[in-house]
Amino acid sequence: MSNEIILNADARLRTGTNKNREIRREDSMVPAVIYGNNEDTKNIKVPLNEITKACESELFYTQILKIILDGNEEKVVLKELQREPEKGKLLHADFQRVSSKTKLKVVVPVKFINEEECHGVKMEGGALTKAIREIEISCLASNIPESIDVDVLELKLNESIRLTELSLGEGVEIPNLDESNDQMVVNVITPKEIIEEEPIIEDEAEGGAEGEDAATDEADSAPEDVSTEAEDSAQETPTK
Repeated sequence: MSNEIILNADARLRTGTNKNREIRREDSMVPAVIYGNNEDTKNIKVPLNEITKACESELFYTQILKIILDGNEEKVVLKELQREPEKGKLLHADFQRVSSKTKLKVVVPVKFINEEECHGVKMEGGALTKAIREIEISCLASNIPESIDVDVLELKLNESIRLTELSLGEGVEIPNLDESNDQMVVNVITPKEIIEEEPIIEDEAEGGAEGEDAATDEADSAPEDVSTEAEDSAQETPTK
């Protein structure tokens, strides 16, 4: 598996809401638990900087992770990541132990291949529309794909690819998928026609111009009349 994610962890002796706040504030660590695989649950804490960096990778949410605790290695998958609603601060993480025989349901991203070379887009002027960006799958923990690849090279105008038509790989399936809940993943549609603006009618343009000229003439004459009257009035007024 490429780009394997490894987290270091310490045992968490302090538990409870108040203690977890102290761990986050004073230790700069994130409280977490490891459970499952018929083993005891372990309360742990993970360095904030490590888990923050891990969150930046899509693999953190879909692949098997390694947690190093007391010199031992735990293989896990992320089951839940709690964040503060407003600021998105990491609050708590739940990790489930896995083995090569553990069957899981995980959500993986959909990766579209040959978008620019798609027949319906390149040769027929269509537009590619993606209806689904991620898919929940079921498979063994050792067989989780990094993504579901969808090749759109041969997709023609007005054609689509549905969930039942995807190539998922050996041992990978979409839970409870049948014809009744089959969904479209991607299709090629005809772009909407661009509506051109109507040209301006010449008569209206000329009429508007004449109206502007008339208004200009009136505006030019008004100040002169007012000025003349003001001057006449000033001359008739006797000097005290």
